[in-house]
Amino acid sequence: MNAAALPAVAVTGVTGAVGGLVARALADAGVPLRLLARTPAKVAPLPGAVVVASSYGDGERSVEALRGVRTLLMVSAAEHEDRLGQHRAFVAAAAEAGVEHVVYTSFAAAGPDAVFTLGRDHGATERAVEEAGLAHTFLRDSFYLDFLPETVGEDGVIRGPAGEGRVAAVARADVARAATAVLRDPAAHRGATYELTGPEALSFADVAAQVSAARGRPVRYHAETLEEAYASRAHYGVPDWQVDAWVSTYTAIATGELARVTDDVERLTGRSPLTLRQLLAAA
Repeated sequence: MNAAALPAVAVTGVTGAVGGLVARALADAGVPLRLLARTPAKVAPLPGAVVVASSYGDGERSVEALRGVRTLLMVSAAEHEDRLGQHRAFVAAAAEAGVEHVVYTSFAAAGPDAVFTLGRDHGATERAVEEAGLAHTFLRDSFYLDFLPETVGEDGVIRGPAGEGRVAAVARADVARAATAVLRDPAAHRGATYELTGPEALSFADVAAQVSAARGRPVRYHAETLEEAYASRAHYGVPDWQVDAWVSTYTAIATGELARVTDDVERLTGRSPLTLRQLLAAA
């Protein structure tokens, strides 16, 4: 089928949590969709949706997959040493294909000086979108609320160099609802940058207490030093960039740069974002 004849709203990351939730919400609302996936066979069928093969790192294939797209949800790619290169290739493909508006899931502290190392890639991706001349909306998500309970080790201890810092973490479901709202009326959000957070800024001591109460077993937080943090993760045998990303998840929180709480989720969706207690209770 001619790509230009396909639905004009495209969603990436549809086999993942956020992209999948957005695709389902839009399909349920009757919006015809073009679902872009590296492995189309893994995409769950949705009414009114057409699955198209596309890969961030494959510029030629992406251009063909994006022809005729007016609005594109670009969910950030999986963590990879060259994720920024993949993003830049996809943005260039979107520009060449004539995409009118890109909605990009970025990071709350995106920029060249972000303490969270992967936040620097998000800032560079935002610049690539702007330099390509694409109309855009940036959704700067805080760390995912869903991730916080997963930081608890098998011994019931959360370990990381976050000190007493706080993070206004946001649920994936709230990010998806916000993205869906933007995609339903992209013109109203052209040029906007939203900082998507939860309703409260939590320390890891808070997280430990709430997870402990929800699971009925002791959980505590141990504030590692930087040296302890790198040593405790060395046995995983992953590349240095990945360890740096893991450790800087906590050091970014320690600096306080992720403690800001906004009302952007509620303004976009009309609903208050989920708290950690609510998320744990639902689980």
